[in-house]
Amino acid sequence: MRLATWNVNSLNARLERVDEWLGYASPDVLCLQETKMATENFPHAHFTELGYESVHVGQGQWNGVAILSRVGIDEVHENFAEGIEPDEEARLVSAVCAGVKVTSVYVPNGRAVDDDHYVYKLDWLDRLRRHVDTIASPSDDVVVAGDFNIAPADMDVWDVARTSGGTHVTAAERNRLDELAQWGLTDVFRAHHEDDGLYSWWDYRGGAFHKREGMRIDLTLATPSVVEASTFALIDRNARKGTQPSDHAPVLIDF
Repeated sequence: MRLATWNVNSLNARLERVDEWLGYASPDVLCLQETKMATENFPHAHFTELGYESVHVGQGQWNGVAILSRVGIDEVHENFAEGIEPDEEARLVSAVCAGVKVTSVYVPNGRAVDDDHYVYKLDWLDRLRRHVDTIASPSDDVVVAGDFNIAPADMDVWDVARTSGGTHVTAAERNRLDELAQWGLTDVFRAHHEDDGLYSWWDYRGGAFHKREGMRIDLTLATPSVVEASTFALIDRNARKGTQPSDHAPVLIDF
């Protein structure tokens, strides 16, 4: 199976780019974030013509997450699992695709460490940990993929000094990733790549992409059975090039 995640930063603006990428990358499952589209406006019929079933949770001009699958979509959760305080924003959707429990996430940005949105981010990550534990077991085939808005380690940012003290790199955020790891989720990309300088997001401003000033904040976390079966992991920088790209690149794994 080939599974990918991509923050498209507006599906309306990027639909042609998504179609192109589906055509050459040919994922079986694609998790999307920041569709910036109302639930009822999602182009399900368009993706059906391309061979993909889809589920989408939208919020108009903000947020929005989706899962596309050509191997089936079952057991859909359109928010956190029952018993966990639901989120008011469209940031999480889960489904079973060919036996794999897939969750597409768009973790809050956090804005600044002294902002209420940062507290919301940490609470959201705590709820994500409970959500995963509710819908799955570490012995299952599980993938949690998306824009985590966290660089897992210093090697995942272009300049530690320039990013220190801001969100995405704080100990509290990284501790939440560690808690997911303790539950049984491993960063599949890092299991295949030990070198630094490999990023998935670059600011539109200041030529950051061409200067290689980025962060690796788009992650595919998976349980041991998926990690052990994985054969390949890639950040597709080519999808960040050309006309009207998203500021994120797709991340894909084969297993």
